[in-house]
Amino acid sequence: MGIKTKEEYIESLRQMNPTAYMFGERIIDILDNPRLRAGIEATAATYELAQMAEYKDLLVAHSPLIDEPVNRFTLPPGSIEDLVARVKINRALGNWVGTCHQRCTGLDCLSALSIVTYDIDQKHGTDYFNHFTKFLKHVQKNDLTCNAGVTDVKGDRSLGPHEQADKDMYLHVVERKDDGIIVRGAKAHQTGSLSSHEIIVLPTRALKKGDEEYAVAFAIPNDTPGLIHVVGRSSLDNRELDGCDIGNLRYSKYCPTVIFDDVFVPWERVFLCGEVKFAADMVVKFSSYHRQSHGGCKSGKIDCMIGAALTMMDYSGTSKAGHLKQKIIDMVHRAETLYGCSLAASYEGGEQPSGTYFIDTVLANASKIHEGKEMAESIRLMVDVCGGYVTDLPSDKDFENSEVGHLIKKYMKGKSQVPVENRIKMFRLVEKMAMESADTISDIHGGGSPEAHRVTILRETDLDAKKKAAKRLAGIKEE
Repeated sequence: MGIKTKEEYIESLRQMNPTAYMFGERIIDILDNPRLRAGIEATAATYELAQMAEYKDLLVAHSPLIDEPVNRFTLPPGSIEDLVARVKINRALGNWVGTCHQRCTGLDCLSALSIVTYDIDQKHGTDYFNHFTKFLKHVQKNDLTCNAGVTDVKGDRSLGPHEQADKDMYLHVVERKDDGIIVRGAKAHQTGSLSSHEIIVLPTRALKKGDEEYAVAFAIPNDTPGLIHVVGRSSLDNRELDGCDIGNLRYSKYCPTVIFDDVFVPWERVFLCGEVKFAADMVVKFSSYHRQSHGGCKSGKIDCMIGAALTMMDYSGTSKAGHLKQKIIDMVHRAETLYGCSLAASYEGGEQPSGTYFIDTVLANASKIHEGKEMAESIRLMVDVCGGYVTDLPSDKDFENSEVGHLIKKYMKGKSQVPVENRIKMFRLVEKMAMESADTISDIHGGGSPEAHRVTILRETDLDAKKKAAKRLAGIKEE
């Protein structure tokens, strides 16, 4: 099939039966829960836009692996064009949903595995690349969404995985069997795990001798026995359940902790098992791809923030205010710098031995550091432009109240020709984009901590070349 419609995607999730908890209760009907459905709708947009004429050429490409058209979210990059398309797609989707669409991390995992499994096989004579290729065919033929199970809970950060008092603080292999492995542990911040068909697990950090049981990568369906999704709290999350004061009426983001309670993984779904030296390579490849991805989707979100700020200026009669126009310019240049840095990381990429193309890691990490600072500043500028009612707007229920509703609407009025209801809706959207913690916090910690970005930049930059350039200019001969 290769390409699913949005309706087929929704129905395919309905056929699954994951174990999920939220607010202390077991969730049986995942798709009928308003909080989770808003997140699923964000992922569904990746299927919806692939069917739309204005986006189809961007989201759909030919797969040489199955010789069919596929959604690009199932296609590891095979050219510079593919690397560039990743960024452009994420910007388009960020603009469309105004939050996280939750599908980029799965592609980041697929892309990393398509490089590293090949390299492991070349060194150790294993069969991981063949395992991965069969899995990728399955993903492409069925247009599946994959979740990235990367971030371990880590326990005592001063200790390595095998040094932990509780060995389960990093996901690990507890038993090897003839037909597969048993794993135990937990992965945190699992954006969209219930919007996904498959959970792809990678190591969370570089490993060393003694950590062999933690050097594991695999893929399993999201309803595999022993897999438990516990949805985390986020600011504003009850509003979707209450059906009021929502802001972004269609889309949202949720992030479970996923617990692996002695989960069985068949050998054909295992892509790394014990080869500790390749754990670091998987982490670097995944995280660099993901930091490149962020530059696209976050610039798309800033586009929405700029639009909201401009609209509020129109509604409030401040569209000609010079100091507010300057704030809009500041937001635009932040979006374009972030976007440009991610595009540069794509154009400076190159082919790996497996045939997959990899991005420039320094530029990708520079983009992510820029995002961590400038997304927060863009939010500040948006709120500054829009005004104080972003923080304490009365509830929809107050506006509907027969006794005070008409009075609140009277005093919420901006320009006379603008319906007060429109101004209220835009205030609520701005609040959502500014204060939805599940999304705004990822601007800082998504794809790793800011320190991880800095360490990667220092490690991957050719510092000697810079010193040589300075010495040449100063007339200092190399020793």
